[in-house]
Amino acid sequence: MVSQLRPAFVMLVLFVALTGLAYPLAMTGIAQLTMPSLAGGSLIEKDGKTIGSRLIGQNFTDARYFHSRPSATSAPDPADASKTVDTPYNADNSSGSNLGPTSQKLIDRVKSDVAALRGDGVQGSLPADSVTTSASGLDPHISPENAFAQVPRVAKARGLDADMVKAAVTSQIEGRVFGVFGEPRVNVLALNLALDAIRP
Repeated sequence: MVSQLRPAFVMLVLFVALTGLAYPLAMTGIAQLTMPSLAGGSLIEKDGKTIGSRLIGQNFTDARYFHSRPSATSAPDPADASKTVDTPYNADNSSGSNLGPTSQKLIDRVKSDVAALRGDGVQGSLPADSVTTSASGLDPHISPENAFAQVPRVAKARGLDADMVKAAVTSQIEGRVFGVFGEPRVNVLALNLALDAIRP
């Protein structure tokens, strides 16, 4: 019996050491050497303080800033732990809403978002990502169309010429990965920092 258990135990210890320790440590070391920013979470700093990540969206609500797409993340209700409350861009609880097209809660939220955008002066058809959430609820990007639709509000709130704000948007458009994968996009935090550099 012991002669049969010993090889199994040795193999278990060996593979735990290889796959649980050696491999992760090697990959982490290689990542830190070859791409330290990406391996460290793509953090963005301002005045020596970490203010966010290029990979996780934030909930901008001030009229002076470009707004991220809606987020469906939630957190436990402080009053009743068996329930949840909406907490946009809660990185502790990445999720979509899982609400279907006949959900009254979804319909009401989209109508509210459309009314808010119209109140901000957005005319014409609305970009889909201005009223729909992403699967993770943490998408740091919006479409260029969504960004351009917000230009009049941001320009007015900052007292800037609309063409200057449009130029800031254009400068922040990221193309498709390898020119093929995905869609052009704008990182909202990077765009808002670029605007702060022009006029806080």
